[in-house]
Parts: sequence; C-alpha cells; structure tokens
Amino acid sequence: MSSYDTFDGRFGALVIGSATIEQLWSGGRWTEGPVYVPAAKTVVWSDIPEDRIMRYDETSGTVSVFEHPCGYHNGHTLDAFGRIVACEHGGRRISRLGFDGRWETVVDRFEGKRLNSPNDVVVKSDGSIWFSDPSYGIDTDYEGHAAKSEIGRCNVYRHDPRTGETAAVVTGLDRPNGLAFSSDERILYVSDTSLSDTPAIHAFTVAKDGRTVGEDRVFAVSDAGFFDGFRLDRAGNLWTSSGDGVRVYAVDGTLLGRINIPETVSNLCFGGPKRNRLYITATSSLYAVYVYATSADRPLPSP
Repeated sequence: MSSYDTFDGRFGALVIGSATIEQLWSGGRWTEGPVYVPAAKTVVWSDIPEDRIMRYDETSGTVSVFEHPCGYHNGHTLDAFGRIVACEHGGRRISRLGFDGRWETVVDRFEGKRLNSPNDVVVKSDGSIWFSDPSYGIDTDYEGHAAKSEIGRCNVYRHDPRTGETAAVVTGLDRPNGLAFSSDERILYVSDTSLSDTPAIHAFTVAKDGRTVGEDRVFAVSDAGFFDGFRLDRAGNLWTSSGDGVRVYAVDGTLLGRINIPETVSNLCFGGPKRNRLYITATSSLYAVYVYATSADRPLPSP
C-alpha cells in the first residue's frame, strides 16, 4: 500500500513521495490536539482518556509526560506571547499556561452557564479566542466527567480577553469540532462531527467587523469517517484528519490527495524549524512526515 494517493495533479507539489511516515510514539488511548511550540522545539498533544498531556522533543526525539492529570485536555493553540491555550473537557473551560507554569481559566461560562467541553481553539489576530464546544467530554466518563449540558446546545464561541465578553458565533451545527481561519481571516472553517448528518467541513464568511460570521457553505464532505481537526498551509490548502488518513483539499474544495496513516487520524499541525514537518495524532500514536508545504502565515495577534 502506497503512503500517498493522488487525486489531483496539484498534490504532487505538496508532498515528498520518498518521505517516510514516522511513528514517533505509541501507547495512547485517543491522542488529540497537537500544537508546535517553537521556543521549546516541542510538540505537545493530548491523550484524552488517560488525562495526560504528552511532549515530543524534536532535538532529542524523546517523548515524556508533560502533565498528568490535566483536566482531560483536547485541542491546543498558542497566543501572541507563545503561551499554550487549551481546551479542557474535565474543567469545562478554556485555560492558558502562564509563564509561572500554572494553568489559569480564560473562560468557563456562557451567559452564566457552564460550557460543555471545549474541543478546539484558535487565537485570531485581534487577540480574540475562538473555540468549539461540543458535548463529548460530558457525554460519558471516558473523556471527562459525565454531566448534563447546562447550555443545551453545542456552539462555536468568540471570547474577547480584553472585555471578558463571550459570544456564540456559530449555533447551527450539531457537533462543531475542529476549526481554523484562512490566512486572511476572512473564512472560518469548522468541522461538524454529527452522527445524524453527513460529516462535513463548513466554511463561514467572517463579517467585516471580524467579530461575527455570515454565510455558511459546505466546503467538503467525508465518505470515510469524521473530519476532526485540520490546519491550512501557506497556499490555503486545508490538511485535515479523516477516517482514512490525512486528506488535503484545495481552496476550491477539490480533494487533491491523501496521506495514508495506519490508524484513525484525529488531528495534525505543522512544525519544525521550517514548519514543513506535519505532526499527526492518530488513535494511539504520534506520527510525522516531511512535506513540501509549510504552515499558513496569518497575522500575528496583538499582545
């Protein structure tokens, strides 16, 4: 079985056919939420059921436990200061790792009600924090603590750290999950992992005020399991997890190709000094492969 399947000629310019897909670590139950931390030359990711955060040191190739217990972390990103911003199933909050090594709450409520279980998060250039809030962490005790939803629905939110305001920006999806902005921040991509609808990635037009979204269109649908987490490269191509590996979609929604991974892929991120190493979390493992593409350049958030 080939490591790559090409469906469009443009895919050849994005992947290195001779590049080896490396399994860097295995032993997790459901790995998720990788983020590359340049200052530490490290990839940090979650092993949600084990309630631990793992760390891969790219200088030594070693893997260690970054924190345990951790509140059943899921997705991660970085803010303008390089601090890790996290989604916590157990804490039902968005938290941030301070310079003193302590996790602090950023937001844990909407309209006075506890969040469900934040899943994925991104920091926009205006400093606002956008995150999805499905119910997976409260549905059972496997990835958090079983509880009833106080909000009664699953939304995508925008939190303004300066004002403390939290607003629901996407309310029409059943299970909003992965999310990312286009390089110019004019499009917000959100995956819906609903069991009742066809798994899809939606593309929302971001309003001129940068605070709300408008038109919703289906960007891509999956015929092989869910789309979970994803990231964009510099050309605007979307690299996404799926049930059959890592799929790559062009800006126009064309499926360009697939990187075959022997486990169900949950998420991914670009890393390394040149941001051309794709780190992939898949069921029990962390994989990596060098590609020709590099991570998208987005406006840096204002500190």
